[in-house]
Amino acid sequence: MDFSIFLQYGPALLRGFGVTILCWLAGTVFGMALGLVIALIQRYGPRWLGWIIQIYIEVIRGTPFLVQLFVLYYGGPLIGLRLDALPAGILGLTIYGSPYFAEIFRSGFRAVPHGQIEAARAIGMTEPTIIRRILLPLGLVSSLPALVNFSIILTKETVILSIITVPELMYQVGRMSAETFRYLETNLVLALFFWLLVEAISRLGRRLEARVTKHLIEERS
Repeated sequence: MDFSIFLQYGPALLRGFGVTILCWLAGTVFGMALGLVIALIQRYGPRWLGWIIQIYIEVIRGTPFLVQLFVLYYGGPLIGLRLDALPAGILGLTIYGSPYFAEIFRSGFRAVPHGQIEAARAIGMTEPTIIRRILLPLGLVSSLPALVNFSIILTKETVILSIITVPELMYQVGRMSAETFRYLETNLVLALFFWLLVEAISRLGRRLEARVTKHLIEERS
């Protein structure tokens, strides 16, 4: 194996890794935000809107991300939605992730003891206050492991963005492989970069879960 080629392609790989992190981070943050809104609409919104949301969830979860990305990037101009590759990739990750995050939040909300919500209503708390003070904190604690797990899954979906020429890590690795014909080395470094990213997310998630749990215990004591 010849690793000297990384001296030549190292800067491009690092730029690609930076784009991968950007796409993953933006897609995760926006996907979580949209998923939270969807979960709250399902819980508090009118029934007809809940049905529309459920159709959206089933369609997105029932179709491959690659197909969704193609429809968004190549089919978008047909309805006036013209996006460059990078914004289209981030929007695609947001749309793809939001139903999964919504289901995670919905499950977390259902884990909140109903007695606490009833007690809050009994002392005169408004629904927005209940959401802010009870439902969200307790629901997020229950949802945190699943949120971190799906965030890790979303990192691996970023490789599909190379199909629409987003210059992320997979795109740079593919270009490097095509120019050098060194497929083993390039795919090893691809695996290494993603392992480092996943390991960092996992450690951050464990630390966040420990801090949130400790904070809740201190509040109750």
